[in-house]
Amino acid sequence: MNYFFLFCICFLPLLSFRWGRVAEVPTKPEVATPSTRSGTKPVNAPSPSIVARLVSSLRKPPSPPSPVRSIFQQPLSSIVFSTRGTKAPSPPPPSTWFSPPARRQKPPPAESKPRPSPMPTFLTPPFTRPPSRAMPNVVAQAGADEVVTMTAFLGTEGSNVGVDLVVLMTHLQTACKHISSILASPTELQATLKGADSVHGVGRDARKPLDLVSNNIIKAALRSSGKVAAIASEKDDRPVWLGGGPYVVVFDPLDGSRNLDATVPTGTIFGIYRRLPEADHLPTDEKAFANVMQRGERLVAAGYVLYSSSTIMAISVGSGLHGFTLDYTIGEFAYSHHDIRIPERGQIYSVNEAKYFAWPVGLRRYIDNVRQGKGQTRKQYSARFIGSFVADLHRTIMYGGIAMNPRSHSRLLYEANPLSYLVEQAGGRGTDGKRRILEINPIEIHQKLPLFLGSAADVAELVSFGDIQQQTSPEVHTF
Repeated sequence: MNYFFLFCICFLPLLSFRWGRVAEVPTKPEVATPSTRSGTKPVNAPSPSIVARLVSSLRKPPSPPSPVRSIFQQPLSSIVFSTRGTKAPSPPPPSTWFSPPARRQKPPPAESKPRPSPMPTFLTPPFTRPPSRAMPNVVAQAGADEVVTMTAFLGTEGSNVGVDLVVLMTHLQTACKHISSILASPTELQATLKGADSVHGVGRDARKPLDLVSNNIIKAALRSSGKVAAIASEKDDRPVWLGGGPYVVVFDPLDGSRNLDATVPTGTIFGIYRRLPEADHLPTDEKAFANVMQRGERLVAAGYVLYSSSTIMAISVGSGLHGFTLDYTIGEFAYSHHDIRIPERGQIYSVNEAKYFAWPVGLRRYIDNVRQGKGQTRKQYSARFIGSFVADLHRTIMYGGIAMNPRSHSRLLYEANPLSYLVEQAGGRGTDGKRRILEINPIEIHQKLPLFLGSAADVAELVSFGDIQQQTSPEVHTF
């Protein structure tokens, strides 16, 4: 067997080569013709042997790889599972992993976009309200995460009344921020109380040290604005003439300060009038009196600030009532309550019931009816009384109902007129029991009167009982 293989290896190539040479010799001689001379007829080429074909096939260079590569020959990171209609992925670049610079080089960090800082979202209490008017442009153009400050709001909504009012309101909110910081800081509050003047007056009208501090803060802010001609404060005996500004401001710097030691919410109230050019020829004192003794109908702006668990400023420049909450992270009043509308009806009345037996008959009948569910709505009302009129009124505006002080304790210029203006801007009603507050002509700078504010239907029902004023004659305040 071994000899047979040896024979095949040695003699078969010779035989195959010889067989190929024999095949080249024609068996019959061909006659030369013109066609053969010209070379038109091809000559039969010798056919290679089987072994030669095998050897030549083994000696061929390997064919280049197919351009279509399998996904299993690529790195996993370069595999793209594409859908129909997408381009095929390009081959990965040659790896430089084993080069020394590549080993020492760290991969670049992934680019990440900075996340916007979340802004607080201010929500109004859950209650049913009438549909509000269209949202102002400054709010509609702002994004979901943007905060609209009071200055930005006034720059858009206050453009009809001029830039001077915007500057004035900006100084007022700065003063209210200062008062809020004093009330919220125990160390600052104690230092303020120690450094304040002594208490003036007696009884209910006694001026506390913090009243005087708040009064000075607001007066300094109004004076520095350069937009105020005259001011009148509930804590001062007479109005003060400042100069040639276009506006007149009346204010109560700190309402409800008698309960401040018990951390009861307090508030600031202010009203803004236009200066009376027809009074410029009068002496300074008379000119100041004439400018502050205007009816509430002539108010161009008003507002109150509630210092409570949060500091809220509600203002109106004649286009509805709007609320702003002091955001301590940015130090600005942020737009939180758009176009506040007081409900037509509520189920809350706010009054000091300790004086029940001193009330007139009409007021007692009204309270008895709504408390027992025998009023026009046939719903039983609840009593809520804080003792700070700004806090009681703010709750009444938010939830509906009525807030009242049947005694002649509310000052017309500093409390009744600005608050009635704000309530009417929210769709409510303000009265002294017989007349609309904004139609009353002031006769004294510290004139007092009863005050009833709240939902329009609730106030109308109260007035229908007739005798609801505990004291009907206006009272002159003297120190």
